[in-house]
Amino acid sequence: MPVGRRPMSERGQLELFRARGSDLAPRDTQDLMAYPFFSLSKSHRIQPIDFSAGDVVIRVEAVPEHGMATIWDADILIWAASQIVEARDAGLRTSRLMAATPYEILTFIGRGVGARDYQRLKAALDRLQSTTVATTIRQPAQGRRHRFSWINEWVERTDRRGRPAGIELIVPDWFYRAVLDEALVLTIDRDYFSLTGGLDRWLYRLVRKHGGRQRAGWRFDLRHLYLKSGSLSPFKRFAFELRDIIRRQPLPGYTLFIEVEISGRVLLAFEPSVRGKPVDGLVLSGTRTIVPSGTRGSCYREPKQGLTDCTVSENRAPNLESNTESNSYGARGIVESSAEDGSRDETQTRHPPVSPHTSFSKSGVPTPELPLEPKPRGAK
Repeated sequence: MPVGRRPMSERGQLELFRARGSDLAPRDTQDLMAYPFFSLSKSHRIQPIDFSAGDVVIRVEAVPEHGMATIWDADILIWAASQIVEARDAGLRTSRLMAATPYEILTFIGRGVGARDYQRLKAALDRLQSTTVATTIRQPAQGRRHRFSWINEWVERTDRRGRPAGIELIVPDWFYRAVLDEALVLTIDRDYFSLTGGLDRWLYRLVRKHGGRQRAGWRFDLRHLYLKSGSLSPFKRFAFELRDIIRRQPLPGYTLFIEVEISGRVLLAFEPSVRGKPVDGLVLSGTRTIVPSGTRGSCYREPKQGLTDCTVSENRAPNLESNTESNSYGARGIVESSAEDGSRDETQTRHPPVSPHTSFSKSGVPTPELPLEPKPRGAK
């Protein structure tokens, strides 16, 4: 692969790593999946992203000339992470300084390879290089912030005819160390690159990070989800777009649905969409190909959103045995809510539905009784 001769400023300290083929599995780091690091809109965003939850603080800033890096620009980081992981697993030397052709990058992330696509690639590299991030994530000292850009610098090479011949770029140490840590990297579905909506893409990354393939899935308080997205849209617009995503079910491998608690709090829930057999093979004509999670696949009519399987007689168990980071938000229940300050959220304590044959203890907890159980003399 032809690469220019002029050295980059950090080449004396870093070994040049040449990217391999484009048929590798896409990889992403869990930090980038779980937090608001990118703009979810293709419009020119200048307003910073400020996010704070417990010990995690994130501030993302952009320059007026290029605007903030978008979630589509992050595809280049997915390409870089995939290259580094595959090379490391193959026993090859890796480096923060990488070299590739535009064709290799564009084909990996599912883009075209025309002149217009190449210009968009260069604009994305400019946004990644000019966007700055300050975060406390993975910092040894409490309150300490690491500041970096998604790409330290990049160089474009052309041949004698002016055609693109290669690209060299340097990824930041914060990103590079996360990629080399096996516990921080997850494989994502290649169909992710076909998602056209910014919220669709962000939601898939969040779902993939928090849920994996847990049978009981995961749940999010809508308000907390809104804060975590970094979206500039009003909350009502955000909730409307979420409901549209639930209607379309675009996320590969997952089914989304709405749950409403007795208190009235609305939750976004998701579960793996395949349980043993694909639901497509069990759905009768006239029914949606994706059945809402928890409903029998062999249904004869359109199932209601959010119903649970008739074989389930109690609330789902908390997913506290896996994914400790995501559970740190919802350790008080199975819902990741906006109560980030560590105080107990009383709405997360669930009790069975109150029936006419229910009495209450001194603590106020309902105690179910059998309908035909003998009553004290004089009681009805």
